[in-house]
Amino acid sequence: MKYALVTGGSRGIGRAICIVLSKIGFPVIINYQSNTEAAETTKRLIEEDGGKAELLRFDVSDKVQLESALDDWESTHPDDYISVLVNNAGIRRDNVLFMMSDDEWHNVLDTTLDGFFYITRRLLKHMMPRKRGGRIVNIASLSGLKGLPGQANYSAAKAALIGATKALAQEVAPRGVTVNAVAPGFIETDMTKDLPEDDLKKMIPVGRFGKPEEVAAVVKFLVSPEAAYITGEVININGGLYT
Repeated sequence: MKYALVTGGSRGIGRAICIVLSKIGFPVIINYQSNTEAAETTKRLIEEDGGKAELLRFDVSDKVQLESALDDWESTHPDDYISVLVNNAGIRRDNVLFMMSDDEWHNVLDTTLDGFFYITRRLLKHMMPRKRGGRIVNIASLSGLKGLPGQANYSAAKAALIGATKALAQEVAPRGVTVNAVAPGFIETDMTKDLPEDDLKKMIPVGRFGKPEEVAAVVKFLVSPEAAYITGEVININGGLYT
């Protein structure tokens, strides 16, 4: 059986992606780090709609923890493999650069980049043999495309993720694996609730923040058979704010 794994899948964009992947038939593995209540809510929403979901707790930036969790999952699913990976886990620690602490810098980059590296490397070994194929979608950001003040760490992490997406796409395409990125702008989630929404909406041509479900819809397309000829791309979802 082919599973989909969504890192940071307990809330916001991650939750919306988990739900939509379940609706198109994937058993979903919901990864989360600490918010068990939110993860269980996501699982319940999927199951109430007739889908199948499992929880898998680990910190994507911790290689030992990640490997142990995936070892355990694989030992209990000997005939299954993860064919869809959505690298959604990420954190913000905004600050102007000259006041940014080492931890604010490294925590953001470790979660986005180390997390992408550790889990993608691990799961590719099951996607690539015998051209099984697979889909990898990396959740980047508007910040990684144009840069945003106060987000040198976040912008650096997401820009690097976009570069990794383009490089990896060329490496694994002969094995039937596609790798794409989605770059959301301002989306209504916990991560943006502290932003001045009324002021920012004036900058967005469509006049509003996006919804997590609008990001999830693009991910749904990218993992579908219809998107098999699309790889190495970055799709913007920002209401026309940056094109």
